[in-house]
Amino acid sequence: MTVFVFDIETVPDLEGLRRLHGLDGLDDDAVAEAGFALRRQETGGSDFLRLHLHRVVVISIAMRSGDRFKVWSLGGGGDDEADLIQRFYDGIDRFTPTLVSWNGSGFDLPVLHYRALKHGLSAPRYWETGATEQGFRWNNYLNRFHERHTDLMDMIAGYQPRANAPLDEIATLCGFPGKMGMDGGKVHQAIQDGAFDSVRDYCETDVLNTYLVWLRFQLLRGHLDRAAYARECALVRETLQAEQRPHFQAFLEAWPRQALEETGNG
Repeated sequence: MTVFVFDIETVPDLEGLRRLHGLDGLDDDAVAEAGFALRRQETGGSDFLRLHLHRVVVISIAMRSGDRFKVWSLGGGGDDEADLIQRFYDGIDRFTPTLVSWNGSGFDLPVLHYRALKHGLSAPRYWETGATEQGFRWNNYLNRFHERHTDLMDMIAGYQPRANAPLDEIATLCGFPGKMGMDGGKVHQAIQDGAFDSVRDYCETDVLNTYLVWLRFQLLRGHLDRAAYARECALVRETLQAEQRPHFQAFLEAWPRQALEETGNG
């Protein structure tokens, strides 16, 4: 089985805001602020834009396939949004992975749907629900209660929105590093400041946290025993150590070894 744990980072769709609200003639900062102000009027306080007005700037993936574990990102700071989203869907066409996310059903996947629709992209395997491949009738990416896409936040909360919890707190409670360097609310400003690498690194540490929570969830439901869980954690550590990238080293330093991971017997 191939697993893609994924996360996206987004900024306001300035072109879309200009088109929808007649904001031609305003510079980018003014367009963004106008979009936030309009949203605050709608919500009575929050300036978090509607999902179709988020532009994707990076998609990070932690992949477990065969004997390999790998973390990488689609998006290099100046990439065409359509290209990086199409590459994500092409990966699904190629590997048919189990997708794993934290709140992917509530944010990441709907954003990708809207943006793919905007750009006229194609993702036939992702949208397959059994019309051409029987097995997808019983397990597809779109059904909330299927596991081809596993939204950990949704599933662990028992599909009760009032029981949802933030990734940062759950990861930290489990002994993992949690958020490092920034949070989603700082991404727009970081991109405006030309600090794309910081955004990419932040997104990659988010998928690492999600992947480690996924391993703990696999232990919880009996898909891994303690020895297998310890081996999976060791593979993550070995992979990050071999990469010698600063944010991976910082992640390792913030992830203390636990008896459960070292001995496999708790």
